[in-house]
Amino acid sequence: MVIPSFAVDRTEVVLNELAHLRSSGHIPPTVPIHVDSPMALAALRVYEEALEQRSPEIRPEILAEGAAALDPAPFSAARTVAESIAINETEGPAVIVSASGMATGGRVLHHLRRLLPDSRNTVIVVGFAAQGTRARDLVDGARTLKMFGEYVPVRAEVVDVPGFSAHADAAEILGWLRGAPSPNATYLVHGEPESAEALRDRVDRGLGWNAVVPRSGERVLVR
Repeated sequence: MVIPSFAVDRTEVVLNELAHLRSSGHIPPTVPIHVDSPMALAALRVYEEALEQRSPEIRPEILAEGAAALDPAPFSAARTVAESIAINETEGPAVIVSASGMATGGRVLHHLRRLLPDSRNTVIVVGFAAQGTRARDLVDGARTLKMFGEYVPVRAEVVDVPGFSAHADAAEILGWLRGAPSPNATYLVHGEPESAEALRDRVDRGLGWNAVVPRSGERVLVR
């Protein structure tokens, strides 16, 4: 199983869920979990230090779990290229968490190229995948995926778990905007066209602000 995951924040959330699955017996202790991303491992250390220092920014239930919250042991950390390659040389069941989250680059591509052609394998897409990315193509049912100059057949099972997305929804965005002074204009530059236009309408109706979805390439002078 391979999980394309963003290095900062998303990997830590995924590890927390995997730790729960391990402790509950849903993942056998004999199945290794690999974290293959130097940036994710560096970010993980920041979270671990926050747990050790009992940072007030960490939710109480996570503090109560302590170090076990981010440690689905046995799990291995692949920092070097050689360690990453070694994962691809192992056989048997395993869980691989690797960046990037939308499979636009990074080490996860090497794992996908190896695992996608085999129907016994599974790819779990955690969170939102934007149009034009390999992760989105997988979610949309692509039968082949281009990487490293070749087309790789997709026979592995693909599971979409959008609930891991860290993006605020429309209600949360509106709630955040209500605390700001009314601007001359609000430009919505993130999100797919239909979603951006829907949010524009909600900002216009709910806040009475002049909300705009700019055209691609449009330039705005901000004073």
